[in-house]
Amino acid sequence: MHEMKRWQGQWDKCMRSLLAFGFPMVLAGCAMVPAGPSDSEEGGHTRAAEPPVPCSWTRIAATSPTPPARWKHLRFPGKRPNDYRFEQLDGREALRVQASSSTSMLRKDLRIAPEQLDRLHFSWKVPALIDTADMSVGERSDSPVRIVLAFEGDRSRFSARDAMLSELAHALTGEPMPYATLMYVWDNHQAVGTVLQNKRTGRIRKLVLESGPAHLGQWRDYTRDVRADFRHAFGEEPGALVAVGLMTDTDNTRTTARAWYGPVRHLAKDSSDTSGMQKVQMVNAGC
Repeated sequence: MHEMKRWQGQWDKCMRSLLAFGFPMVLAGCAMVPAGPSDSEEGGHTRAAEPPVPCSWTRIAATSPTPPARWKHLRFPGKRPNDYRFEQLDGREALRVQASSSTSMLRKDLRIAPEQLDRLHFSWKVPALIDTADMSVGERSDSPVRIVLAFEGDRSRFSARDAMLSELAHALTGEPMPYATLMYVWDNHQAVGTVLQNKRTGRIRKLVLESGPAHLGQWRDYTRDVRADFRHAFGEEPGALVAVGLMTDTDNTRTTARAWYGPVRHLAKDSSDTSGMQKVQMVNAGC
């Protein structure tokens, strides 16, 4: 019975991930339903109608040619959604998330070509860890903060299992499964720089940016080299970046969590400019 509940919990998580991102993000561990019981820092469904996001958090940089789409609040069937609110905190523009035995995601669809990928700026503030969470254990893999990046790539390199998951994702959502997903996370125990590979698909990797309680209650600012992080996690060059997600979840541990996310910015390489200058792309733009 315990084993069946464990499989059911993993499958539920898988389905929510499929519906949220159009692919099995497998945030906690995802497997196909069994027939029966079985065995580095440099310095953050169903679609529900949402009110306009305040432009103070989502203003478009002067160099941005057109306003990209807004963030979407994605809710999971049968699950209580998080409460996301925009506010000023410590003199900063912040997105506050409150989770109470709940899970939902803010997702931003975009496209940044591989040759333009460079540094990603983001920040988060976490007042407390989720005591019983463990990101290496599927049924306890809740997290107070996640920045989730989805990439394109050569899907012909998928394993048989990943190909099957991709087909399932397309059937359920109409969207193909991205080639790879990289998550920046705060873990209770794993050392900073650790790459956690999902036990059921190699296409999902988590890179630990913070570990333990040392920096709780502080704004943590990051400037990450996306290409270098992808190479570190997957051992290959990244494809185009096609989506960014912000997610806090406490549905597995049945606990509460609160956190704040700062704006997300990408410094894109300008291939037409030989001077080496970079253009700021406000990933969170949407006004």
